[in-house]
Amino acid sequence: MTREDQGLAYLLDLDGEDIVYESGAVARFRVKRIDPTPGKPHGISYSLTFHAPDGRRLMGYDNAHGAARSGSRFARRPVDYDHWHRDERDEGRPYKFVSAERLIADFFDEIERIVREQ
Repeated sequence: MTREDQGLAYLLDLDGEDIVYESGAVARFRVKRIDPTPGKPHGISYSLTFHAPDGRRLMGYDNAHGAARSGSRFARRPVDYDHWHRDERDEGRPYKFVSAERLIADFFDEIERIVREQ
């Protein structure tokens, strides 16, 4: 099994997991294998979210809906399905999906940022 396959297998195994932090914050993983589509060419549907103890979503990575790229309001902006929400007010920013392993690392890096800022 290649490293890429191992990363994908690990991500898929996280489906349904909730990691509860000492503070009461929760990291949630919802991951499913799907048939590849133009919006989800890697063949997975995912939602990795981090929630405050009161349940508010603080940050998340997902490909549930499209996120427009920023730029001129007159230019046609392509829609990226892989995106992330930096905080609870962020409607989504494009995310460059490289691998399942990188997605997991980026997610936990953002959790560390949030924990440091709080």
